[in-house]
Amino acid sequence: MSGATDVIEGRFAGRTAIVTGAGSGIGRATALRLAREGAKVVASDISAERLTELVTEHPDLDLVTVAGDISTEAAVQEVVAAAGGRVDALANVAGIMDAFLPPAEIDDATWDRVLGVNLTAVMRLSRAVLPLMLEAGRGAIVNVSSEASLRASAAGVAYTASKHAVNGLTKSIAVFYKGKGIRANAVAPGAVATNIEAPFRSAFAGEVLGPYLGLVPSVATAEQLAAAITWLLSDDASNVNGVVMPCDGGWSAI
Repeated sequence: MSGATDVIEGRFAGRTAIVTGAGSGIGRATALRLAREGAKVVASDISAERLTELVTEHPDLDLVTVAGDISTEAAVQEVVAAAGGRVDALANVAGIMDAFLPPAEIDDATWDRVLGVNLTAVMRLSRAVLPLMLEAGRGAIVNVSSEASLRASAAGVAYTASKHAVNGLTKSIAVFYKGKGIRANAVAPGAVATNIEAPFRSAFAGEVLGPYLGLVPSVATAEQLAAAITWLLSDDASNVNGVVMPCDGGWSAI
């Protein structure tokens, strides 16, 4: 029996994909899986060093890297330009946490930064690739949401709000373009072994959220999330549209 992370050779042959947050964690695993399955991958990350390491370690794969802050319109345009006029698949993976700050403690800088990376960047990149997908008559978008999009006990207010909004954005894209050959779905991970920073900067948040976070099932690997993302981007999921799919080891069932 094949494992959940087994590569399916040729599944994305001849296709071009964009992956944000590709320098580490889920984004890196997704970029590598897409490339191993035949795609040309435009790998975006804020860290040029991590992207250089990615390409150096995998010289056999078709990886085009673009370093920059994806929350800016300039970086979005650079990423799309690197795709060369064709985008078959988009994985919006880049994201940041909010230090678990509750509503009464959130500061403007944290709110703006979290919403900028987690939501506005997803909107801008989707907006930029949709005309290319419409012209081609096909395309697939997968946004990385979170368990925090399904509940209020998994993060602070900014992260929770951003991921709830990502779900709405995903469904809106699905509804507007379902008749144009374009699909949009989201995955909602639980705990995943990545390098994303998630410190508690609020003692009150620790008191309130601690008991709930103690219910989290086992930690997933980035490769397990990449398997779910690439499936949703592939033709294997051709009848799946507008879905927010938990990939959380059963957390959403508790």
